[in-house]
Amino acid sequence: MYAPGVNSSTTLSSSSSYNNDRPPSAEAVEVATDPASGGFFNSDYKKHDDLKQMLDSNKDNLKLEAMKRIIGMVAKGREASDLFPAVVKNVVSKNIEVKKLVYVYLVRYAEEQQDLALLSISTFQRALKDPNQLIRASALRVLSSIRVTMIVPIVMLAIKDAAADMSPYVRKTAAHAIPKLYSLDQDQKEELIQVLEKLLYDKTTLVVGSAVMAFEEVCPERIDLIHKNFRKLCSLLVDVDEWGQVVIINMLTRYARSQFTDPNLQDVDEDEESKRPFYEDENEVEEEQQEKRAPTLDPDHRLLLRSAKPLLQSRNAAVVLSVAQLYHHTAPRSEVHQVAKAMIRLLRSHREVQDIVLTSIAATATRRKVMFEPFLKSFFVRSSDATHIKLLKLEILTSLATESSVGIILRELQTYVAAHDPPFVAAAIQAIGRCASNIKEVTDTCLNGLVSLLSNKDQAVVAESVVVIKKLLQTQPSAHREIIIQMAKLVDSVTVPQARASILWLLGEYSERVPKIAPDVLRKMAKTFTSEEDIVKLQVMTLAVKLCLTNPKQTKLLCQYVLQLAKYDQNYDLRDRARFLRHIIFPADAESGGPTRLSKQAKKIFLAPKPAPVPESHFKDREQFQLGSLSHYINTKANGYQELPPFPLEAPDPKARDVETEPQVMEQAPLFTAKKVSSKKDSTFYSDTESPEDESEEDENSSDEDDDDDEEEEASSSDKDDDDNEDEESSGLEEKLPIKVVKSTAKPKSDEEEEEDESDEEDSSSESVSDSDSEDESSEPSSVPKKQVRNAKPAKESTPVAKPKSNLDLLLDLDDVSPAFTPIMTPSLGGFLTPMSTPSSQVKTQLFPDIQPASAVISPNTTSELLNKINSNGLEIKYRFTRSPHLYSPSMASAELTFHNHGPDELTDIRVGEKPTSGGVSIHDFAPIPSLSPGSSLMGTIGVDFADSTQPVNFEIKIGSDRTYPVALKVPVGEVIRAVAMSEELFLKQQGGLRGMNENTAKLSLTKPCTDLKSLTNKILTVANLGVIPNSDSSTLRFAAQTLSSKSTVLVSLLSSDNQNLTITVNCEKMVIGSMLITQLKACLAD
Repeated sequence: MYAPGVNSSTTLSSSSSYNNDRPPSAEAVEVATDPASGGFFNSDYKKHDDLKQMLDSNKDNLKLEAMKRIIGMVAKGREASDLFPAVVKNVVSKNIEVKKLVYVYLVRYAEEQQDLALLSISTFQRALKDPNQLIRASALRVLSSIRVTMIVPIVMLAIKDAAADMSPYVRKTAAHAIPKLYSLDQDQKEELIQVLEKLLYDKTTLVVGSAVMAFEEVCPERIDLIHKNFRKLCSLLVDVDEWGQVVIINMLTRYARSQFTDPNLQDVDEDEESKRPFYEDENEVEEEQQEKRAPTLDPDHRLLLRSAKPLLQSRNAAVVLSVAQLYHHTAPRSEVHQVAKAMIRLLRSHREVQDIVLTSIAATATRRKVMFEPFLKSFFVRSSDATHIKLLKLEILTSLATESSVGIILRELQTYVAAHDPPFVAAAIQAIGRCASNIKEVTDTCLNGLVSLLSNKDQAVVAESVVVIKKLLQTQPSAHREIIIQMAKLVDSVTVPQARASILWLLGEYSERVPKIAPDVLRKMAKTFTSEEDIVKLQVMTLAVKLCLTNPKQTKLLCQYVLQLAKYDQNYDLRDRARFLRHIIFPADAESGGPTRLSKQAKKIFLAPKPAPVPESHFKDREQFQLGSLSHYINTKANGYQELPPFPLEAPDPKARDVETEPQVMEQAPLFTAKKVSSKKDSTFYSDTESPEDESEEDENSSDEDDDDDEEEEASSSDKDDDDNEDEESSGLEEKLPIKVVKSTAKPKSDEEEEEDESDEEDSSSESVSDSDSEDESSEPSSVPKKQVRNAKPAKESTPVAKPKSNLDLLLDLDDVSPAFTPIMTPSLGGFLTPMSTPSSQVKTQLFPDIQPASAVISPNTTSELLNKINSNGLEIKYRFTRSPHLYSPSMASAELTFHNHGPDELTDIRVGEKPTSGGVSIHDFAPIPSLSPGSSLMGTIGVDFADSTQPVNFEIKIGSDRTYPVALKVPVGEVIRAVAMSEELFLKQQGGLRGMNENTAKLSLTKPCTDLKSLTNKILTVANLGVIPNSDSSTLRFAAQTLSSKSTVLVSLLSSDNQNLTITVNCEKMVIGSMLITQLKACLAD
């Protein structure tokens, strides 16, 4: 036990900050010597006695050490509630550090230990008057965490006092306490609103975000509280913390929808614009446009959009998405495109962020195709993408498909069909069908491509192709009789129920075009009727009825036979359908004894023309929800969702936003400061005009664009100092409404040049300038000297020289939105494209710059077992090498893992356990799998650096918290090399330098003469990841590669002397690799 008299240095050295070892007492020794007692489960064991004694000590250093260990336990999720009595006593400690940690602990456990916390109410109340602002805020936080109704008056008084505190941090804490108290006692709403109104008037950026958050929780319907603060919130928006920005923008979005009119009410829709005749009279178009521009944007509406626009450069994805939804729901249609580049930038973020952003883009693309068309390549699928990300990108690609871009998209989709992800392949085939349906010019091309997939070896590909073809044939069945015949032949080979049902439906619907084939197919299906799936049986009955109506001579008996079989089927739906159809088709067999009214109309019922299906996006009906919200993501109204109000037909009185008295600006330095504000003249938040003297520099394009406004500003600022006259060239637009804080932020060039006037006509002109400016931003060196010359002013001025653009300025100014550091599935290479040469691979190829990495020509489909389902109680893991570079390191071989749960129980937390740490071998883990339900499968990718060795890599697979299985990943020698491309001359030169022990030669006699060297090439490429070298000698095949880890050259040549005798030569710096590779090549060629 720690005694009070023990030396503190000895005590602290013997126990680290997070060391929870128990003291060596006699009881502890007994527990340790008895294995059956289970030390952690023994109720007699005195838990945390050492911490309790340290907290009872008179020495502050011991208390501080104990509190550090306790907070460490809380941070790790360990239970520490039994220490509450010992901790709460130290709330009166005079040591500030101890008191801070005590309050952190009390905030965590005050709600659980309410009775004990109530004993210290007086202490918390005294702490509310503490000189330290952190102590005052912590005391209020603890008080509001005690959820006991009897202390509601005390908490209310504390919140009122804290709302008037001099410290912004304490006022921020008071704003956080308001929703807590409201949830405890909703009768206090009116008093809380009074406090909240006071906090909303606060001009400190630290408080504003929290005050708006409390407003959203307590009284979101009290929109009148926002009127007087609207312009202030817009001005302070860029300086508020990131999460406060999200709350404020979401609130202002609903405010704008209720206070401003619809800016797109009289705009021409994009679809209507696309339908406009090509040779329409230009004068008529101009007159229409002038009529449409008549309604102007409210100045406050414009202020909101301009204040939020700089936040598109935020590093926080939630902030960017909030600005995007603000523009989507409230901005004019001509300005919404400004958020596209920022949303594309978010696609480089984490997978979870990509999911939300792609969902928002998919919903936006259904209405605004033009918005994302310039970034089409950003939605090309990458090999590292998860399946749900791939499906979202496919959805977006098909939504963006137009007559001009459909060619590129179809080539991409054709490549995706060869992937090894079944859901992704099925979605790619469906996307081809959607493109064919939406764009009539490519319908025949897509149909021919889908028909070619019917001969694919993969049954899933064939089945999905059949389903899509069935939908396409409904548009023009008369022109594709041959396709219907070809699909009828697939009945014997296709096993997927949905595909078989689609074929039978086609034959029944268009039986008059294949009168000889349809009855024969019905005869075959009648034989296997009892063994078919339910969906197939239903279509067999439908086919029998339709053929009986069109060709009763051949099929009447077959129809009766099928209906008789269905009458006794186990599925009651089939039995009911059979009885229903029998009474319509064969009324003589029924009890009525004669034809019924339904039987007379049977042909009109079953053979009625059916409209072709119109494929629509799954995201078309999400417009009712706010973009980026949880309800929008799940397409269902979530709990707590606040619907967006509709735009009013007439805008409410804007005078409600006018401030009666002009409060002085509080001295608050903005978080992102780009220019120093001149101190010559004090200005207010709500001044009608602002002098351009506050800005020290502006872009030339902005001044050229806004000459008229500069003249007005000269007239209004003629009474200012003489120095202002020298700033005319660098002065920009100054609006009637204040945007002072916005202008003081570090805007990029394009943002300053895109400031528009209040009229829509000038808005459109500024947008054209904006587009040209964004292109000019890439020419940075040419723009800097202009600024330097322009800013060369007399020494008496303190205007700083213009600085080159920072990283923040260039966030949205990237020419290539498709990063090259991740592999893209490119149709030109027929599969997953290897990434651009990484620095590690360039080191080796600098000596030979003509050696370039190449993509794998053949990706083997053979899988090996990593974990047996018997050994792991149901989990089976198989792997195959994809020959695509791993994203973590180019020296790693990428292996695709397939997890399948054969057991009856759900498996949770599947992850990599212990990994090798020696021999240069390294492993990059696959993404942990949270859960795997029985009978389901998931895929993952693991990267392994084998260090140019074929030795198995041993590691562990962990399931849950108590199941560990050792596994061994074996690699063939052909998978530790990567294909490269080089010229024939360089190949011979490299081969000449790898003679002697680096050369392995073997001769092989084929059992049958080989006249086609292409078959030999395929065999070799199946065994090893080699690149084919073009050569002038028709009797010689050459291949090249490099080892993954050391980038050592591997050269393979195959000489055929008489089409039967072959000479294989392997040259490699790694002698073991060369010896093993030639052995494997001999074995594959001998088969």
